[in-house]
Amino acid sequence: MSDIKVLLADDQQLVRGALAALLDLESDIRVVAEVGRGDEVVDAARRTRPDVALLDVEMPGLDGISASKALRAAVPSCKVLIVTTFGRPGYLRRAMESGASGFVVKDTPARELADAVRRVMSGLRVVDPSLAAESLATGQSPLTTREAQVLRSARDGGTVADLAHQLGLSEGTVRNHLSSAIGKTGARTRAEAVRLAEENGWLLGAGAS
Repeated sequence: MSDIKVLLADDQQLVRGALAALLDLESDIRVVAEVGRGDEVVDAARRTRPDVALLDVEMPGLDGISASKALRAAVPSCKVLIVTTFGRPGYLRRAMESGASGFVVKDTPARELADAVRRVMSGLRVVDPSLAAESLATGQSPLTTREAQVLRSARDGGTVADLAHQLGLSEGTVRNHLSSAIGKTGARTRAEAVRLAEENGWLLGAGAS
């Protein structure tokens, strides 16, 4: 049986290097490409034709979940395993919807990570069990796309006027979306709504609608 060819995508070079070193210790796994940006994943996969891509969630250029969707469309033979520090239930749900075959956190022991690569390669789904349970309990995001976009823009602070200018919306519309998002998250303030939505993974890649 030939080696399992793996592509690694992580914006932290030390983490990427450590994952590559650990996987290269396995006799049946070979790292064929490493990239530090989400928008480099598809080109690297087209060049090296990996069997499995290990993608971080938060990367510059393109987040790992969006990169997963693009990769599955461009190189359907390549399976995707999301490996991330951010074990958030909203991320898990979106990763599965993007076509990923697995979702594990970075503190997974090396032996279990290598086994996850093999299982994904064989056509199985691999999901961190505690995160799967939390995802079921949390459910889907209650936020609309626009509400998530407004909260995402509010992460760095700024006045309502600032957000309105940034998003091309009226101040009244921004206030309405913020008020609705605060109510749906059960928060008391805008900052708390941002924190709760972030913890649940509801803000990743929020775009306009």
